[in-house]
Amino acid sequence: EAFFNLHHLELTRKYICYSGDDITTSPNDPQYLADTAQAVRNLNNKGFNVGIVFRRCPVDFSNRFDDVLKDYKDVIVPIAPIWKKIGEGWNTILPTSEDMVLQTNTIAHTEFVVNLGSSMVFDYVAYQKPCVYVNYDVPTTRPGWNVEKIYKYIHFRSMPSNNAVVWFNSADEIESKITDLLEQTNDVSVAQKWFEIINQHPADKASERIWSFINNITS
Repeated sequence: EAFFNLHHLELTRKYICYSGDDITTSPNDPQYLADTAQAVRNLNNKGFNVGIVFRRCPVDFSNRFDDVLKDYKDVIVPIAPIWKKIGEGWNTILPTSEDMVLQTNTIAHTEFVVNLGSSMVFDYVAYQKPCVYVNYDVPTTRPGWNVEKIYKYIHFRSMPSNNAVVWFNSADEIESKITDLLEQTNDVSVAQKWFEIINQHPADKASERIWSFINNITS
């Protein structure tokens, strides 16, 4: 209740998280957010009660989402990351301890996450919640960009199978796949295997492993 009240969310609603990408990785992110929001609006017109928490990429301070947020203010609530900008470069925008609290609460209080190829899949599987990857092209002003290139990046080679995530392969199927995700128990075991490939487990012992390493090299 405290989290919902703080961020002006409706207690009776189920929320999904749309996790934004930077403009280089996903120049069409505003369209993907709009497509997802339209699907949610369609579901609400059919009796569902669903909303979207929009968490933008922490290094994206652009206004490129403004029109979508205005057009779909009935379903989208933006909750901006709490990162500190200490310079102009993207690598001078740094996380804060407050944002760790915000991010973990966002995950805890949303049903699943939608994004394009983000590592948020692992943040959500840590809570045993599914992730959706956007996997279709729309008209773009960036020549040569397409989703196929993104999913050929080297870090996707470790994905055990396509079943590690749910795929939005077109705007037309978003509504039905959101319905499935909300109405059934979702198996995240393949995503968990992927998490264990890229991150030493048990994950919650990371701090202890770091201290042990420091002790070893200083002793």
